[in-house]
Amino acid sequence: MTIVGEPRPAIVVTGASAGIGRAIARVAAREGGPLVLIGRSSDGLDEAAREVAEAGGEPFTLALDLLERDAPGRLESFLIENGLVCEVLVNSAGYGLRGAAVALPLEEQLGIVDLNIRALSELTLRFLPGMAARRRGGVINFSSIAGFVPGPYMTLYYASKAFVGSFSQALYQEFRRAGVTVTCVAPGPVRTDFLEASKAAHAALFRLLPTAEAEMVAERAWRGFRARRRLVVPGFSAKLAVVAARLLPASLLLPLIARLQRSGNDPCPCGSGKKFKNCCGARRWSLSPGIFRTKRAGGRR
Repeated sequence: MTIVGEPRPAIVVTGASAGIGRAIARVAAREGGPLVLIGRSSDGLDEAAREVAEAGGEPFTLALDLLERDAPGRLESFLIENGLVCEVLVNSAGYGLRGAAVALPLEEQLGIVDLNIRALSELTLRFLPGMAARRRGGVINFSSIAGFVPGPYMTLYYASKAFVGSFSQALYQEFRRAGVTVTCVAPGPVRTDFLEASKAAHAALFRLLPTAEAEMVAERAWRGFRARRRLVVPGFSAKLAVVAARLLPASLLLPLIARLQRSGNDPCPCGSGKKFKNCCGARRWSLSPGIFRTKRAGGRR
């Protein structure tokens, strides 16, 4: 049933059933008013709705898989039916996979592009014109410090986050004089289910980097958005990682990231079907006068 009358402004949060999305929904709820919580888990959405209500917000839940092509249209219909209009959009849904690009399932990798890039872009571009017409509101897009470097063994995840950073900051400049803010948030590793689901928790890189709490990231993201900031990098260690990524040459950075994200038990990227440690990982390159040659690990110099 469509509600007649002036639509009420709402905050729309994707990925709200868990992790950063659920945390930022709790933070935004303190301002009161409607919050539309979107996620795939009905149970997680019900729990998030209770937390939003306790924090002072008015929750609406929509169980929706953003990988479905009609998802943005279904969201828009849901808003109309409930007498709401999207004033703030928080794009926090996303996923990644760790492993050699040629060894990971193709469909699951393309899903990263569909969710982290296509769905985020479509939702942003669908709701921005209305915000600009009303001259208020904005978008929070979650990128990552991974977006500042190429990411061997998490290739599409890193690339998708680089897109989010570029896309968001360009839109910030386009809309900053229209009363609309587009904020890119780029945290480091966050203590959520993402690390296990992506298998990134098994990589040395994510064991070495400090892990932030979702609540801290959400607080700083929301505060930065309300301060009309273009880019928010929550936490000192994340800021330090971004500086290092910008200063170190790719010739040093890429092999380092590859080594820290690769496991010897991963399928070898060469397609041999062997474990990396028993195939290409059993070789090392050494520089001889004028030539490169391979040696078996443990061989004589």
